[in-house]
Amino acid sequence: MAVFWLGKEDLTFPPVELAEANGLLAVSTDLRPERLIAAYHSGIFPWYKHDEHFFWFSPHPRMVLFPEDLVVHKSMRSIFNQHKFTYTLDRDFERVMRACAEAPREGQDGTWITEEFIEAYTELHRRGVGHSVEVWQNDELVGGLYGLSFGRVFFGESMFARVPNASKAGFIVLVRALERSGFRLIDCQQDTPHLRSLGARLVSRTLFMRILQDCLSAPTLAGRWRLDVSGKIALEENGT
Repeated sequence: MAVFWLGKEDLTFPPVELAEANGLLAVSTDLRPERLIAAYHSGIFPWYKHDEHFFWFSPHPRMVLFPEDLVVHKSMRSIFNQHKFTYTLDRDFERVMRACAEAPREGQDGTWITEEFIEAYTELHRRGVGHSVEVWQNDELVGGLYGLSFGRVFFGESMFARVPNASKAGFIVLVRALERSGFRLIDCQQDTPHLRSLGARLVSRTLFMRILQDCLSAPTLAGRWRLDVSGKIALEENGT
């Protein structure tokens, strides 16, 4: 398979079936929001930057979580019962992204979340499709995650934890809220033991694309998110 070059004015991605075995499909020199939106609608995401080039992927198989499959282990249930953390949505998107960029990753040297990624995804947050979860302990930000949402699918990007179980608790809160709000799919992108422990599993690219297109047919809940009293996702009254 060939890796496709995307010109500056070309926002059309090649078919995902043409991706290489590792999922690499295309390369570009920019990460502008319009390209990101087109990519996610096509089942594609940027993974990293190298030598001023951005690399776009569509893995096969794909790691996903269907909200109804969420696994909450006994140890996590006790954390919720103890009210160890408090949670917010979209309180400080950029701060969460920067914390994810700074979080050490096993087997990784550095981060793929460069300033270009932070700038582009923060712009999508301003447009109402980038969202964050903040996990607080005694008014200190101790964990969180961020991603994008279109239609009734949430595309998870990265998470961080400064105390044990903080990111896992934030993820569980988000998944429960998404399920109550009618979301059908959470794209986890990469296979990890952490995600498997929460109920995520691998599906074929074909199945992923079929479910994705169905989810994208629903209206996007665009704007600044919050948790309402029932645990569902609501929009702030002042919009984005």
